[in-house]
Parts: sequence; C-alpha cells; structure tokens
Amino acid sequence: MSLRERLMADLKTAMKAGESARVGTIRMITAKLKDVEIAGRAKGGEGVSEDEAISALRGMVKTRTESATMYRDAGRPELAEKEEAEIDVIRAYLPAEMDDAALEAAVKDAVAATGAETMKDMGKVMGALKAKFGVGLDMGRANAVVKASLS
Repeated sequence: MSLRERLMADLKTAMKAGESARVGTIRMITAKLKDVEIAGRAKGGEGVSEDEAISALRGMVKTRTESATMYRDAGRPELAEKEEAEIDVIRAYLPAEMDDAALEAAVKDAVAATGAETMKDMGKVMGALKAKFGVGLDMGRANAVVKASLS
C-alpha cells in the first residue's frame, strides 16, 4: 500500500471515529504532499516519489518540533501539546528510525570508507551516509554523531 493510499484509508477511519485532530493532521499531510507534487510537475516530474514524501514529512516534523519548543518557552503549553500531537501522527507515516547503536556503526563505517580524520572531512562522511541510506536516515541525528566521532 502506497503512502497516499494509507493516508486516505486512515483519513476515512479517523473521520468515522470522530477524531477531528487526527483528521486535520492527515489532511495537512495530504496537502503538503500535493504541494510537493505540484512543485515537482513544474520541474518536469510525475507524481511524488517515496523519498520526496518522506523528506517532506521529516520537514513537517522538524517545523512542528521547533514550534513546540517556542510555544513552551513562551508559556503556551496547550499549543505545544497540539504541535506534539501532530508530530505523533506524522511520525506514524515515517519509516522506523535507526537505533543509536546502528547509527554509530553506520557512521564508523562511513568514516572508515571515506578516510575522514578531521571536521573538514565531515561533508564527505555525510555524503557517504546520504548515498547509502538516502532519506531513510535522519540527517540531523547523523550530523551529531559524525561531529562527535570526528572531534
């Protein structure tokens, strides 16, 4: 089942169950994917690939995480909780993230494969990781591990 089909099935289920917050978040996801598809058409592409969809969903999670932090800092916990609830719904459509041990092992392999020794070589390591894992890897987490390993 494709991501779009899964979203539509979950939307129908949430509507029947009366889960208005979940319905709103799923509609937001489908709107974002439609925007990505339209932007891709302008570049001559057809539809949205799974990699593009996952990348868009990761961007949505990142935006909401930053918003939740700002709401908490501003003393608006109810808005932060709303953002966090949206994050939980969005993460349900993302592939499972690599655990910390597997991420560290992948970084060690990439460092060894590229011959990286200093922080100047970080771009090579990140490029190798992106080439090997694509959007299945959260580059933000990988970035921190690469920095720690090269420092």
